[in-house]
Amino acid sequence: MATEWHGKSRGTVLGYKIFVFSMKHLGMSAAYFVLYFVAAYFCIFAKDSSKAIYYYFNKRLNYSSFKSYLSIYKSYYVFGQTLLDKIAISSNLSDKFTYEFDGGETITETLNEKKGGILISGHVGNFEISEYFFNQLTDRASISLLTTDVEHTAIKNYLETVRKKSNVKLIIIREDFSHIFEVNSALARNEIVCITGDRYTKDTKFLTETLLGETAKFPAGPFMLASRLDVPVLFVYVMKETKKHYHLYARRSQSKHRDAQGILKEFTESVTWMLQLYPLQWFNYFNFWDSKNG
Repeated sequence: MATEWHGKSRGTVLGYKIFVFSMKHLGMSAAYFVLYFVAAYFCIFAKDSSKAIYYYFNKRLNYSSFKSYLSIYKSYYVFGQTLLDKIAISSNLSDKFTYEFDGGETITETLNEKKGGILISGHVGNFEISEYFFNQLTDRASISLLTTDVEHTAIKNYLETVRKKSNVKLIIIREDFSHIFEVNSALARNEIVCITGDRYTKDTKFLTETLLGETAKFPAGPFMLASRLDVPVLFVYVMKETKKHYHLYARRSQSKHRDAQGILKEFTESVTWMLQLYPLQWFNYFNFWDSKNG
């Protein structure tokens, strides 16, 4: 994963089983404790991802070398926490966490327009638990997630045995673009269609925009889709603030010309804002800026 994202994240079924066992029988604190060793393991053995995230801290955030190396460890640890939280919240432990809303009215206003909406987020924070925020905001929220469905099948099958069934509908991205019809159908049902906008894969269409002072490639699809459909476009992030507290941020696109590049620029500005507040919660562990030194 040193030069580009290939569509899959690291992890094993055994690793997830160890953490689920810890959470169920020893509590969240014990599971978090195990993470100290897991984070150290990745610092030592995940050389490509560590090199890429070092570039983020050192070159894009201008941290000193010492602070950058320390932040690599902290980043792995916080990322592990968000993975555990996601499992816990979806496994009847959501009441153990507290939630805060910033811009929640934007989501309810969008639903009141009865046109559906495009929600663009990224691998910043813990967006995958947003379903539980939406459920607290309104009982009318219905979510469809546009995905490549490339998660490791074995891990996915195991997690389905320990988590509650999600109400999120999956729309699989297909080469023949037939998923566009599913997106239109979901919007017609006043559903929120969620897309991640920060992972470009090789041999697919892309747009370029500046993020943290350097140009990067972004997948063209989410922004072209958002520009062509006459529905509200939102930028939403769910950020971990303390051990058991999360903060949802929602903002509506104000792009005047409704063009893909304009929406992408707004997206990168919103990501920059989040990273200024939560620098450790950038979870793209690959050479995002395509730097020779990444």
